[in-house]
Amino acid sequence: MERTLCIIKPDAIRKKVEGNIIQMILDAGFKIIGLKLLRLTNERAMSFYEIHKDKPFFKGLINFMTSGPVIVIALSKENAVQDFRNLIGATDPLKANYGTIRKLFATDVQENAVHGSDSIENGIREVSFFFDENEIID
Repeated sequence: MERTLCIIKPDAIRKKVEGNIIQMILDAGFKIIGLKLLRLTNERAMSFYEIHKDKPFFKGLINFMTSGPVIVIALSKENAVQDFRNLIGATDPLKANYGTIRKLFATDVQENAVHGSDSIENGIREVSFFFDENEIID
């Protein structure tokens, strides 16, 4: 079973659609193996998104991700990474397929409701960034 990470972002929580998103995840056959509501500090957000540190949108991304609470969810499923990428849709909600999380709940490229791991390796790394192995319920 693969693991992938979902982050329900501050914009989705402000819109009160986190329950809808979680239900879509469950309906798509994912198993929730870890879930936390938290507020990212600047340091934690910068560490998580370090791969983007040299990009022009980095500062805005950090400001957005620390602007309110997030829900981090460790997910498990066969083909979890690709299946979750398909469920959430394109980063730009205008380009996302009908029925995807981002098409339904995102505002724009930055306020796009959810984060999803983009590779099997990053799924493993990202889940372990937020969850100790003893916090995972397999």
